[in-house]
Amino acid sequence: MLPLVLFGATAGILLQSPPDAARLAPDGFRPADQVAMATLPSRRQLPPEELADIFMARKKYREALEQYQRCDQTSAVIVNKTGIAYHELLDLPRAMAEYRRATKLDPHYPEAFNNLGTVYYSQKSYRRAIHLYKTALRLAPTSATVYSNLGSAYFSTHRFKDAMAAYQKALDLDSNVFLSNSSSGVLLQEQNVEDKATFHYYMARVYAKKGMTELALQNIRKSLEEGFKDPRKFRQEAEFAVLNGNPEFEALMKREPRAL
Repeated sequence: MLPLVLFGATAGILLQSPPDAARLAPDGFRPADQVAMATLPSRRQLPPEELADIFMARKKYREALEQYQRCDQTSAVIVNKTGIAYHELLDLPRAMAEYRRATKLDPHYPEAFNNLGTVYYSQKSYRRAIHLYKTALRLAPTSATVYSNLGSAYFSTHRFKDAMAAYQKALDLDSNVFLSNSSSGVLLQEQNVEDKATFHYYMARVYAKKGMTELALQNIRKSLEEGFKDPRKFRQEAEFAVLNGNPEFEALMKREPRAL
């Protein structure tokens, strides 16, 4: 199965900027150099949320939970972060409960709806996940991460045309959306699919259409290595026409399909 951007918890994480951008890094947490400088005596003087964020960055999720529970429990942001800490600990029932509570505290908070969708996705409740991702997109229509998640949910229900459209939209909004990795944040990104060969085939089409040749070739290679059943499609689909004559593409087309 493909890795997500919340590794080990069937969902991944991308970060969103908080209101106090001057004090915190763009990912919503303290910059790495400040985290490294936060010695024990000075940490005791930090507000609970900031200390919890440091623990999250250091993957100390239980310690982070203790600090988040000392914060304002009427804040959807705090409750959502609490859900992520449980999610990282693979405690999906508690993560779901916290995400649900966050959506009730603030029905206009897209991150909580997205993150709740990732729990349903991990449980293979793809239709519920799609509904929640669409709800998040109504609230945050320019979120590349949520479009990426929606594409994965469509892909898992074999709605490949819809998946490709969602992935294309995600890439239009953020050319690095499928390359971003982080260990903590407020918005989870789902890239966990079962049919890796077909997934890389469609990702190759998306990248080829976008003119991102190197990434298109990488995904063609991965698709073939995973045993894609119909390599002829790399010649037949219109998106790959731009690769004709490319030495690496031509070499890949001469490779024997891998038997799985």
